[in-house]
Amino acid sequence: MKILVCIKQVPDMEAKFKIDASGTWYDNTDLAWRMNEYDEYGVEQAVQLKEQVAEADCTVLCIGTDRVKETMKKALAMGCDRGVHIDHANPATLEPYEIAGIISSFAKDKDFDVIFTGMQSQDRGSAQVGVLTAEMLSLPSVSTIVDFAFSDDRVVKAKRELEGGIKALVTVTLPALFTCQLGLNSPRYPTLPNIMKAKKKELLTIPASELQAVEARQETIKAFVPEKKGGGLVLEGDVSELADKVIQLLKEKTGVLA
Repeated sequence: MKILVCIKQVPDMEAKFKIDASGTWYDNTDLAWRMNEYDEYGVEQAVQLKEQVAEADCTVLCIGTDRVKETMKKALAMGCDRGVHIDHANPATLEPYEIAGIISSFAKDKDFDVIFTGMQSQDRGSAQVGVLTAEMLSLPSVSTIVDFAFSDDRVVKAKRELEGGIKALVTVTLPALFTCQLGLNSPRYPTLPNIMKAKKKELLTIPASELQAVEARQETIKAFVPEKKGGGLVLEGDVSELADKVIQLLKEKTGVLA
């Protein structure tokens, strides 16, 4: 079985973000970088599947500058067999359709049985790359999975998270692509011996220009920080007095009781 898991390097979400000089993305200066959280669940599921299936082989793919190799090494230390670094000088300029085009261009002749992606990236949050990649590869896709069970007859039973806490049970025959939601599993921490082994694993670099097969269909016009709104008002006192205060505030602030 051949497994591909696609990851993205994103800033730590606790960082203080600033808009860059172009006005279309965030400033990369002084940011700490890590693996996209949704992708960690994808890597863990890929490694679990590899451990379940005899002679399975797992490749991790990431698009970006040389900086992303550090994040890829974590995936290798978690259990992936090799890494494919798609070298692109400014991945923030790639919109989801272009990213999916690069991934599908790489994967189209590799006969992957299973492809995992995160449901979405924490910085862009489009939730489009996985399903677009599946469409370009003419593969069935199951999005937002929170449970994954593989059987020996190449059938996967996956649970999808829907609205309102409802889940859907989907059965699909491989090959197929899955996008991973938080809570799918418990991503492992790489051990020191596996971190050392990861340094010796193959990490191939391919220029993105060799794989870019589609033109952009979207353009980011502007990035901005939402305007701050006024804070809430906390009322204290007796219930009878509070009711009168609420009515008075509705009259003054909203006009609904005017």
